[in-house]
Amino acid sequence: MLGTLIKKKLTDNQVANIFINALFETVDNGFPEVAQLINDDVAFVRSPNLDAKNDGEFALITIVGNLSFLESTFEPEQAGRVEEIIFEKLAAIYELPTADFKKLIRDYQSFIQRVNHPSKNMIYGMSKAIFHKYRLNDFQDEYFKRMQAPNPLFLKRMDEVVSSFIWNWDAFFKKYRIN
Repeated sequence: MLGTLIKKKLTDNQVANIFINALFETVDNGFPEVAQLINDDVAFVRSPNLDAKNDGEFALITIVGNLSFLESTFEPEQAGRVEEIIFEKLAAIYELPTADFKKLIRDYQSFIQRVNHPSKNMIYGMSKAIFHKYRLNDFQDEYFKRMQAPNPLFLKRMDEVVSSFIWNWDAFFKKYRIN
């Protein structure tokens, strides 16, 4: 009974490790299903035939989305510390200097903001970013293709999918506390 009352203390480094490991596990295990859902989506006149192993764009979009929620979950000072550790660790994983990786993430953030304008909803922005990064416009019917805009029904389905790739900070804080 006391185990449920006592929360395990974590350092910023441990939080970053848990976050990164969970994020990559989720993307690695989930993207094949996401690719299949996109390939089978009725919004497309022909299947985009996304490769289940082509998760690079999806991983970066998911990282950006989750970092945006990290910034709104923690106090600014702690968010900055955890984010810096995350950048350093992800830069090593991507085999890039930290400054180059930060630029890559900032470029993706700008891209999501641009394709999502005027909306500020990150989930919606992630769905639109997936649409554009995977060049899904080429597979839509002529009406939406000419508009160069995603079918809103496709976006609604993608919003549901993408939201399952967002870290659940409420559940995390029920189990852990941060030093």
